[in-house]
Amino acid sequence: MALVVELFYAGGIAELSYLIGDDSEGVAAVIDPRPDCEAYLEKAQESGMAIKAIFETHIHADFMSGARELSHRLGGAPIYASGIDAEEYGFDVNRLCEGDEFKIGELVLTARHTPGHTPEHISYLATQEGAAGPFAVFSGDTLFVDSVGRPDLLGEDETQKLAGKLFESIRGFYSDLNDGVIVYPGHGAGSSCGPDIGDRMITSIGYEKASNTYMKIEDRDDFIKQVLDSAPPEPRHYRPMKKVNAKGPKVFNGYPPVEPLEPAAFKKALQGDGAKLLDTRDMLAFGSAHISGAFNIAARPELSVWSGWMLEFDEPLYLVLEDDSMLTTTLTHLWRTGHTNVKGYLAGGMGAWIMDGHEVDRIEQIDVHRLEKRLDEIQVLDVRSPEEREKGFIPTSQHCFVPNVEEQAEKLLDMEKPVATYCASGFRASIASSILKRKGFQHVLNVAGSFSAWTSAGKEIAKEEPAEVSS
Repeated sequence: MALVVELFYAGGIAELSYLIGDDSEGVAAVIDPRPDCEAYLEKAQESGMAIKAIFETHIHADFMSGARELSHRLGGAPIYASGIDAEEYGFDVNRLCEGDEFKIGELVLTARHTPGHTPEHISYLATQEGAAGPFAVFSGDTLFVDSVGRPDLLGEDETQKLAGKLFESIRGFYSDLNDGVIVYPGHGAGSSCGPDIGDRMITSIGYEKASNTYMKIEDRDDFIKQVLDSAPPEPRHYRPMKKVNAKGPKVFNGYPPVEPLEPAAFKKALQGDGAKLLDTRDMLAFGSAHISGAFNIAARPELSVWSGWMLEFDEPLYLVLEDDSMLTTTLTHLWRTGHTNVKGYLAGGMGAWIMDGHEVDRIEQIDVHRLEKRLDEIQVLDVRSPEEREKGFIPTSQHCFVPNVEEQAEKLLDMEKPVATYCASGFRASIASSILKRKGFQHVLNVAGSFSAWTSAGKEIAKEEPAEVSS
């Protein structure tokens, strides 16, 4: 007999979910599933286990819950979620109370109310039947490696109260657990659900007591101040996503459907009301030739994060892919942050578009050596986060975090003069340059290699902010 704890990592959103079970009894459950749920089904089948239940730690803000999708794929497996201080769910949920237990073979899960990140948040203690105490805790978004969950996602009126509850959950529940208890968190490094989450996937209570700054703070007011002061920027999709997850995401029984369109039909579709063209090729391919008006976010795991920041849930999307075989991967990244209204993709990609005789637009790539020589004539736009900017930037550059470029670019920059965008490596710079092109900037360039190339080439780094460029 073996108790099974299988971790699943979703890159980009840095989400962690778990298949847990008892292989001798052939039963399992899933905690906090993502919507692309095939991996749980495959692992359960491989291990000879049947998934009998689905558990949620809270109403998620950063990714689309896969609980309903997985339940449907399993023929209606029950979904368990908090019934404590929880709003009404728009789908069938078994509401859990403090101390409720659920047996999965010899594995016993116990629900413990740990509010703070959200009012209803539940952590799950895992105990082997007959043991003196738990061997693990599934902490959701309450306790992370070197961090804790952010309490500021429900608006200013709730933030102070939730921050206080988070302090109580950390000091009154987590600090009382045995040092040897393994912590399986809901997110890893890179997630915006907590400040500076550590690089390790799992941890222990003892390790966190010794190294986690927030677990060491004994004063309530100090804790609240520190956790609020250190919160990262809140992605724009977080609050709408909570509403989608509380209502219940749409079930697709597989991937969201999308129609392949040949170039003429694709061009016609782009003229429809609200249609948004998303080009998911890398920055170099996009820069060399793209359809005018396209928005560029490359089909890497970060597509989930930046589509959450930059796109509305309900706007109809049309895709240009690196290759038609990338459709499933691209849909996966979009689905994880709720972008399921994908109407069609360009069959045959840009090659088919060009061969059909349609117009293309371009964004010039400029290397750091040429940029350095032209700093007096080119407007340089740094689209990294404020924290990255503080560590140094290209001299003369203006700063605008990439999600704000749409609204602020015209206030910072002259649309008639050349502008070059950069970030850390070029991924976000290409998003920004595509926005500037769509807004009508006449001469847009992308800095090849971005700040990484600038520093690697030994170029001067500034740390004192330049005067703003007037529009």
